Amino acid sequence: MELTYNRPFFSACRTVERLFRILAICLALLATAAHAQLTIEITGAGGNQIPVAVVPFAGESALTPAISDVIEADLARSGRFRTLYTGPQNLSDTSTVDFAPWRGKNADALVVGGVYPVGGGRFEARFRLYDVPKQAQLGALAFTLTVQQARATAHRIADFVYEKLTGERGVFSTRIAYVVKNGARYQLQIADADGANAQAALSSLEPIISPAWSPDGSRLAYVSFENKKPVVYVHSLASGKRQAVANFRGSNSAPAWSPDGRSLAVVLSREGGSQLFLMNADGSGARRLLSSSAIDTEPFYAPDGQSIYFTSDRGGSPQIYRVAAAGGPVERLTFDGSYNVTPRPSPDGKYLAFVRRDGGRFQVSVMDLASRQVRALTDTGRDESPSFAPNGRMILYATQVSSRGVLAAVSSDGGVKQRLSVPAGDVREPAWGPFLN
Repeated sequence: MELTYNRPFFSACRTVERLFRILAICLALLATAAHAQLTIEITGAGGNQIPVAVVPFAGESALTPAISDVIEADLARSGRFRTLYTGPQNLSDTSTVDFAPWRGKNADALVVGGVYPVGGGRFEARFRLYDVPKQAQLGALAFTLTVQQARATAHRIADFVYEKLTGERGVFSTRIAYVVKNGARYQLQIADADGANAQAALSSLEPIISPAWSPDGSRLAYVSFENKKPVVYVHSLASGKRQAVANFRGSNSAPAWSPDGRSLAVVLSREGGSQLFLMNADGSGARRLLSSSAIDTEPFYAPDGQSIYFTSDRGGSPQIYRVAAAGGPVERLTFDGSYNVTPRPSPDGKYLAFVRRDGGRFQVSVMDLASRQVRALTDTGRDESPSFAPNGRMILYATQVSSRGVLAAVSSDGGVKQRLSVPAGDVREPAWGPFLN
């Protein structure tokens, strides 16, 4: 967003990154119920969808939610599938399948399964995936689970189905982080990729911004204003313990992990201005990456760790640049327009998502790094904080709808669109987590 917006906490944001919006603290986070789940609305679907039938699993009434419902919802919201109504069926993973009725429904794929108690409050969920036109089994798996693990198990099954039918790894088992404000309290929330199972990792009366996942998904780096100034923390999600890794004089902001998880790129003003530094993940060994009089901010490592993308006003307006992680010459990447910020490379390193101002609208755009062609992906106008899914298929971002902050997602080709919101509240600062092995 432009610095001229009169938003809560805007003055603090200007003292941190004076010439352009850096960390999205400039956007209001209105009151919301902190425990509310994100709800997903599909606002645009992709073309060439695969028709798939997910039959209710035998015995799944013992679990909440029903496994087949979660699988179907996962596949539908990806935009890659058209889920078919199956009606009541007497099918399980042990059934002999008559493919004729499913060919009549124009199904390309069929998922059947069952849930069976195995004692001690545990169950076994088994399923089979079929290619209907070929009348052939594509795969089968079994999972042991508790009642509490029903949703997570369904996500894993959906990931299996997605990968078998598309050749790409699914992201239904991944997590997202985002910030919610409830009255005067900010919460850093962690949720499943579909917005379910939201839990607060941190609550504070001061702003929390810029969450960044470690490559293994075990830690979050973020910026907190608890000490009345921006400080970078690294937070273990398993233990809940955290460490202030950048608490130098002045501003400490915009943490980004190296692909090996050993280092962080951060923005510090301890030597004047706003400059890029690299440090060890424990906060030791801080060293300046570049020497310039410009404002350099919003660093993000390339997937191979060899270079770092960042935003700078060194050319007179906020634009996106790239520099080797070891330092050296700086390469400017964006030239179209006077405002291009928040660079985020795709996991395969072929594309760059960023926020571009075009005719007064701030939209998530993507650049093909080989051809340098750029195109806008969204039809909203107040976008910020793009974050790629770990398979590169979707981009999560924050925006405004009817003056209310929501999260949204768009496919990398712009065809699939989703909106994630909390009823009567605002959410901001999204970050899509990595694959969990």
